[in-house]
Amino acid sequence: MLNISIVLYHPNWEQEVLPLVQELLRVKNLRKIYLLDNSEKEWLREQIKSQQSPFESNKVRYMAMPTNLGYGTAHNIALRESAYYKTAFHLVMNSDIHVQAEDIDAMHDWMLANPQVGLLMPKVVNPDGSQQFLAKRLPSPLDVFGRRFLPAALMARRNKRYELRDLDLTRPVNAPYLSGCFMLLRTKAAVEAGLFDERYFMYPEDIDLTRTIHRSYLTLYYPQWTITHAHARESYKNKHMLRIHIQNMCRYFNKWGWLFDRERQIFNNL
Repeated sequence: MLNISIVLYHPNWEQEVLPLVQELLRVKNLRKIYLLDNSEKEWLREQIKSQQSPFESNKVRYMAMPTNLGYGTAHNIALRESAYYKTAFHLVMNSDIHVQAEDIDAMHDWMLANPQVGLLMPKVVNPDGSQQFLAKRLPSPLDVFGRRFLPAALMARRNKRYELRDLDLTRPVNAPYLSGCFMLLRTKAAVEAGLFDERYFMYPEDIDLTRTIHRSYLTLYYPQWTITHAHARESYKNKHMLRIHIQNMCRYFNKWGWLFDRERQIFNNL
């Protein structure tokens, strides 16, 4: 069985969230869907609650957060319930994902048969079908800040390696960094890793959790299945989100090391 958690912030309920929830309710191995709303807008919460169709199922739980807790902290609320109820798997995902219920069931069954895998992410594509390179090596400060502030031509070779485009991505890759847009977690592995580090408001919590799970389990990019992600890349459009991104990446490097991070070197070379 698995639980699914989705963190919401001013969501497009009619066009994005509602169709996704209706599809997820078709998952045969589903125990519960957690909708964790960080919006802080009472009128929006009431509007969502008025949409009765998905709430008719006892498999959907809508939770309005008292304040904007951030991405990882909100997901941890649902992850702790998965741990408490001993739900074997937990899927962390964004609301802007398009996925087939049958594929989630297939991933669930594959994880069940492969206990050495702690985290699985399928191939992720844009709405136009082009690939998003969301399985990566662990970042150095140059990887993070150089790709944001330096000319693309200067970073092209380094970005190719960082995004694993130097590898054959038609085959599975045991990557130390998988995107938080879709993380199928073995609950036991997530708990052993300490869940998401709540010191991050958002952005590097997926790097942090993947690398910690990677110490004891395989963390696989697995291209047998494909999902679509309408990636917004808000920090490239919004100065406030850019500031949040920079602040939290600084917290990440303060924790793991700026220039010297031996584990980063080992995992990336492997």
